[in-house]
Amino acid sequence: MKIGVLALQGAFIEHRRKLEELKIDSFEIRNKKDLNQDMNGIILPGGESTTMGKLLRELYMLESLKSKIKEGLPAFGTCAGLILLAKDIAENPEPHIGLMNISVKRNAYGRQLGSFFTEAEFKGIGKIPMTFIRAPYIVKVDGQVTVLSEVEGHIVAAEEKNMLVSSYHPELTSSNKVHQYFIEKFCEK
Repeated sequence: MKIGVLALQGAFIEHRRKLEELKIDSFEIRNKKDLNQDMNGIILPGGESTTMGKLLRELYMLESLKSKIKEGLPAFGTCAGLILLAKDIAENPEPHIGLMNISVKRNAYGRQLGSFFTEAEFKGIGKIPMTFIRAPYIVKVDGQVTVLSEVEGHIVAAEEKNMLVSSYHPELTSSNKVHQYFIEKFCEK
């Protein structure tokens, strides 16, 4: 079992630590050739989605990454990673990877001061800690999307086919349950 973690910007080190806790090998994806390594899944971390999208394009990684996920590579996007996977981004005419049938609102909870911590239900896991930092939320789902978590009436976690997303940062909590869910449900096939 080996998981690639997109390491262009954002909280990639924290995701690698969660995988290490679960005794899962991981490696950093920093350029197009790193995408050619064998992997059972990929994590798209939180950070700045506009910057990540720009870097994916400038480094000629976007189409390769999109193709791999479209062909079935399991992908887990947190915060900015959720935005990268979304087909529709409010106030942004062009999606990035754009494979998941969700519409998202960037910085939906406001600026840095709007960051918060809560606990809420995650379908199939139970109550888990959730850290939101300038987080988006999902405003609409279509197709075969399954809603996994809601906070204050907003969708904050969902899955579709080989993709899992969360608005919050599970890598910044004491729990590794969401990472374990991703590995067991999506990567161990």
